[in-house]
Amino acid sequence: MSNSGHRYFIINKPYNMVSQFISPDKVRLLGDLDFDFPEGTHAVGRLDNHSEGLLLLTTNKRVTRLLFESEQPHKRTYLVMVKNIVSQETVEQLQRGVTIRIKGGVDWVTTPCQVEIVEKPAYIKQREHHPLKEFLPHSWLLITLTEGKYHQVRKMTSAIRHHCDRLIRVSIEDIELGDLPPGGVREMEETEFFRLLKIENWQPETSILPQ
Repeated sequence: MSNSGHRYFIINKPYNMVSQFISPDKVRLLGDLDFDFPEGTHAVGRLDNHSEGLLLLTTNKRVTRLLFESEQPHKRTYLVMVKNIVSQETVEQLQRGVTIRIKGGVDWVTTPCQVEIVEKPAYIKQREHHPLKEFLPHSWLLITLTEGKYHQVRKMTSAIRHHCDRLIRVSIEDIELGDLPPGGVREMEETEFFRLLKIENWQPETSILPQ
């Protein structure tokens, strides 16, 4: 446990699990993972049910505000498998920005971002219970965003007419998923957690008592 008394974890959220410990619906929850999380643990941000990969968990309620409401945008990188072969021209289109529909039915042009065509990394295994037909034409993209509209990555690939078959978050700033297996949990030391997230103002100010 850290000096502040808080604890910090990274998990590899499996496919078909929600980013919550409690839900009124009959769904797989974070509490179904084989790990005894302390009371008060919650997810920082979320990945939707069908998305996989890096999710941060902590007992520190300040982390969400520090990460998502700061003036400094934080990078999130996704490994994305899409149908059919993506051309370099299409990659450049994504890099410049594409129009997606966001909350309220508004058209939004995405902020310029980093996109590249990659080979499937060796550590990414076929999904066990929901395998994909990887023998059909497809491409793997590595997309790094600093904004996070609802279902943004899926909407971006849809905008270039390439359906997203698989979406795996592989890093948030310098915290990386690495070879952590689906359902795996790794606890992190507090100072290292914030250093890798590039958050400097994480320590609450303490008042100086008079002598």
